[in-house]
Amino acid sequence: MAAAANLFMFRSATTAALHGFAAEPKGARLPEKYAPWDAIGVLRPDQTPPHGLARAAIESGVAANGYQMWRKKKA
Repeated sequence: MAAAANLFMFRSATTAALHGFAAEPKGARLPEKYAPWDAIGVLRPDQTPPHGLARAAIESGVAANGYQMWRKKKA
């Protein structure tokens, strides 16, 4: 991604702690292995990613793979 854009956030319906970001609202490039994916929000360019995640790393993963995944740690 050249310039900051919306990032669409998803949660795996089969693996509750697994989340993903995608460049498009349907998350079509998220791994089928963990589908279905539930859309849970949109991260606008002016917003900070959740849980201290680095936006540059998310955008890099999305640019390279079409998605970036992350796992929510148990409390």
